Amino acid sequence: MQNLEKILRILDSGKIEEKIRLLETLEHTNNPEIVEQIILRLDDDDIKVRGEAFSSLVLNENEISNILIKNLTSANKNIRGFTALVLANRNEANAIPEIIRLAKDERSMVRACAIGALGHLKAKVAKEIFLELLLDSNLEVRKSSLKAIIDLEISISNSKIGEIIKEKDPEIEKLLSQVKKI
Repeated sequence: MQNLEKILRILDSGKIEEKIRLLETLEHTNNPEIVEQIILRLDDDDIKVRGEAFSSLVLNENEISNILIKNLTSANKNIRGFTALVLANRNEANAIPEIIRLAKDERSMVRACAIGALGHLKAKVAKEIFLELLLDSNLEVRKSSLKAIIDLEISISNSKIGEIIKEKDPEIEKLLSQVKKI
């Protein structure tokens, strides 16, 4: 128990370097309390700590998917979005239904992460969502949707392409050149 207390103390109030060193050693943990604490670091102030937490969760070969899936409903946008990406990088196809729910999240960052995760997981069941989000209010969400559509070889109508091209964004135009048209 003393070891757990030390881990929690470092993750809560340790220096950045201490947190990173500790997170590097936790990729094999199956302790649910520690896994939860690692997930909380996906919202750390320091990007290196967030990255190390992400890596630790992706590399963890234990059955932690239920803990990760539970965190898709976190009040914190970074935890929702980055957890979706962790699940995708772990190839957790069982999380697709929960990740689909995030595609309608109020935060554009979470929507973009969800779409990226669904694309990575080759979630063809999300085809209509990808097509719908091509016209999202956020440019990154639109790009993520377009990338998923290209990767999954989903066809887009010429009229939809006409709507998208109005964007005048060079990256969108480049992606559109790769789209399968119907």
